[in-house]
Amino acid sequence: MLERIEERFRHLAPQGDFCALRFVHERSEVLAVRQNIVQPLETSEDNGAMLTVYAGDGMGYAATSDLSLPGLRRAAQQACDWAQQSAGRSVVDFAKIRTVPPVGEYTTHALVPWRSTPLPEKIDLLRAECARLKTDDRIVDWEASLWYTETDTLYLTTDGGRVYQHFVYLVPTLSATANAGSETQTRTFGGRGYCRQGGLEVLDAVGFHTAAPQLAAEALQLLTAPNCPSQVMDVLLAPDQMILQIHESVGHPLELDRILGDERNYAGTSFVMPDMFGTYRYGSDLLNITFDPTRPEQYVSYGFDDDGQPAHREYLIRNGLLLRALGGLTSQVRADLPGVANSRACSWNRPPIDRMANLNLEPGNASLEEMLAAVERGVYMKTNCSWSIDDSRNKFQFGCEWGQLIEHGQLTTVVKNPNYRGISATFWRNLKMVGNRDTFEIMGTPNCGKGEPNQVIRVGHASPACLFADVEVFGGE
Repeated sequence: MLERIEERFRHLAPQGDFCALRFVHERSEVLAVRQNIVQPLETSEDNGAMLTVYAGDGMGYAATSDLSLPGLRRAAQQACDWAQQSAGRSVVDFAKIRTVPPVGEYTTHALVPWRSTPLPEKIDLLRAECARLKTDDRIVDWEASLWYTETDTLYLTTDGGRVYQHFVYLVPTLSATANAGSETQTRTFGGRGYCRQGGLEVLDAVGFHTAAPQLAAEALQLLTAPNCPSQVMDVLLAPDQMILQIHESVGHPLELDRILGDERNYAGTSFVMPDMFGTYRYGSDLLNITFDPTRPEQYVSYGFDDDGQPAHREYLIRNGLLLRALGGLTSQVRADLPGVANSRACSWNRPPIDRMANLNLEPGNASLEEMLAAVERGVYMKTNCSWSIDDSRNKFQFGCEWGQLIEHGQLTTVVKNPNYRGISATFWRNLKMVGNRDTFEIMGTPNCGKGEPNQVIRVGHASPACLFADVEVFGGE
């Protein structure tokens, strides 16, 4: 298929200054066992291509699942027509967007390929882990699943660019829900956040084979736990909560197209303004945030973004100072600001827009024990279960599955329904301690939504545990 696409692209002759083709072929399988019953196997396969044309200062694109030469020609002509109609009307001068033609490849390294293990063995694995969640009659719902995706992308340009990338993703999940009377509590495997690139070796890397009994025990323990107290106190957040905190109150505010107003009538704007870069104190000196597509095991590592730009690790925030936006090439030209290679699309039938990829909080020097010892009164929270943030991605409120009080430097009473709220600037400036590499976890989410029409896309995050001072904490009823 790739060879045929390349051959057909060479025969296209769109009437524009530049043309690019982005081909995507994606296959996925979802295996699940719920309440010890094997669920119907879900499989999907999808492929198509998007043609993008620059004509003068205008740009147009068109997508098609008809990959024949006539089908690609029709899409290229439609893209050319749009480019000509947009000339002189765009907020971006596309004549200025010219780079060295990209050439390269990227391939996920899978040690244990998905297809090397027969389907019955994978089902038996899920049966075993699902059964280990049912430890008590009060466990009323329990499930184990694996979501595997394999994606090939090919990016071609009329000036000689060629980028081929092959990705393999695995998302393992476990969930146990306990009930006693009117009380129901759920514990999940990292909030379904243990998303990685790789094969079945991912299961060992994230502790999938040992997690079920503890999840079930914690769900049961929460049934009789008191509500989290309401008080301003220190909060220690585990990595599986930190990833959501980073995602919502750092990642989305730093998307450059959002800062420029592109999302305001759908997903909101940002409290970050263009003149803040280089001068604004986003957090304490301990806050270091990187855009890092270079970790081979992380969920959204890649060699090139969907506009063909080579991807490099960059600091967005260093020692608390805001330095760089999450903006791809088009937004960089438009705003005259530095960005990163994060122009990404969810599929062949959506245009690339500014998206988070791997957005990580770099580890510090504190051990978990040292962070606990520094707390006179606080609460340790794990695993996000609810989130809310305002249209400017500034004021937020998050809830977690698990809480445990910290008193005089020691973990004490388990509490249910722990929640906290804050304002981004105050919250991140109150970052008191950052965990070391022993507390660092690589995670992600498969379902970040943005754009019109909507695009649901993969995002990677990694973070250590972090301690924050003077946070407004409250319990649920």
